Formats: sequence, C-alpha cells, structure tokens
Amino acid sequence: MGRQTAKQGGETLSFGFREVAEDEKQKLVNEVFSQVAARYDQMNDLMSAGLHRLWKDDFVAALHVPKSAPFHVLDVAGGTGDIAFRILARGGAQTRVSLADISFDMLAEGRRRAQAESDPARLDFTTANAEALPFPDNTFDAVTIAFGIRNVPHIDTGLREMFRVLKPGGRFQCLEFSQLAIPGLEQLYDAYSFTVIPAVGKEVTGDGGPYRYLVESIRRFPTQEAFLGMIRAAGFERAGYRNMSGGVVAMHWGWKI
Repeated sequence: MGRQTAKQGGETLSFGFREVAEDEKQKLVNEVFSQVAARYDQMNDLMSAGLHRLWKDDFVAALHVPKSAPFHVLDVAGGTGDIAFRILARGGAQTRVSLADISFDMLAEGRRRAQAESDPARLDFTTANAEALPFPDNTFDAVTIAFGIRNVPHIDTGLREMFRVLKPGGRFQCLEFSQLAIPGLEQLYDAYSFTVIPAVGKEVTGDGGPYRYLVESIRRFPTQEAFLGMIRAAGFERAGYRNMSGGVVAMHWGWKI
C-alpha cells in the first residue's frame, strides 16, 4: 500500500513512485488537484477515450437508487460532481447527495457545474478529509467514492470512516483504477499510461507532472484481492468486486450489516 518506515523513525507514504513524509502527502495531493481542477473533466474524456462515462454509469446503476423513497448518498472525493449528478438523475424527489472533497478547487468546479445541472435542494457540498468525515455515525444510506480512494493517504482509515457514517444495511461502493486481468497487455498499457497521458496532460493543462503522479498512483494501488481484504478489514460484509474493461478499473462493494 505504499506505507513504509523512514530511517529516522517517522512514517513515509507513497506519492506516486516516490516516498514522502506522512504529513506531506495530503498537501502534495491537494496541489495536484488544484492544478488539474479546471480541466479535470476534459482530461478524463481524453485519457479514457470517453470510457469513464460508461464506467460511472454502470457504477451508479449498481446502487439501485430508489425513485420513490428517501435515499441519502455521501459521495466522497466527489470533486466536480460526475457521480453526484448521475445519482440525482437516477433517483427521485427524495434522493439527496452530500458531496465531500478535500480540494477547494475541485469543489469549486462541482459547484459551478451544479448551477446548471442539478437541484440545489438535493445536493450539498462539504470540504472534508476522507480520514475524518464531519458527519455523525449511521447517517447515509450509501457511500460512494470514484477514482479517489488511491489518493487518500491512509486508505484503511478512510474505509473505516466511510463504514462509520453508513447506516446499518447501507452499501459502500468504490470505483478505482486497478490491475489488468488480461495477460500480455501490460507493456502496451504502460506505454500508453506513462507516455501518452502525461503528454496529453501537458498539452491541455500546461503541465504533465500531475498526470504522471496519477498514473504512478494507479500502479501503487493494491490489487483487486488486496483491496477487497482492506474493505473487509474495515468492517464491511458481503464484500466483492467486478473487473471492468479487463481490469483497467474495478468496482468494489460492501455492506454494513
């Protein structure tokens, strides 16, 4: 998971392929998303050739948001609102989404989009750290996080927090880049990831550095089975996962029983 002990006795965490001081990682992650926030949605389309839209549609469909009953979802690391808007579109008048993100700039993009794309009464925004969510225990019917868990410095802490704020009987869902399940494609995938994505990022945003970090963070993320073990260790039951696009991404889930 990228956590090690430094020679001086302090803890270090992975920031892409390099190790940084434990208290430095969150600041560096925040800087990455501050740099990319304005073009984040555009880059998602370019990097995935639009596939991220299908992954997110599938992800939200799996929530089974009711049309005619109250349903309150917490979307952690919700950023620009891609998941929140999809949940609201699938739900009914009693569907609510609380979007939480630690990045002020990503939240600003989400608020800007919300002015045109959603009902303000059904969507609220909170600046929040995934490791210390500012919500009471047993608050939400579902908790989602899409392409954000790998940027949480202490993933195990974040998972426990999401378990805490979920109501008994509630569902946790996570969408994240993962490990290829199709042998023989690793070299092609690496060539695209480490060459094309940073180059496109530099062309679109003026700096390819943040996108190199994002690619590196994918490679440092636990395997599907290892992450499944972390979800279970956080307290979730009936946990599982499903590979999408050959393991490029995976949808994970668990229930608070």
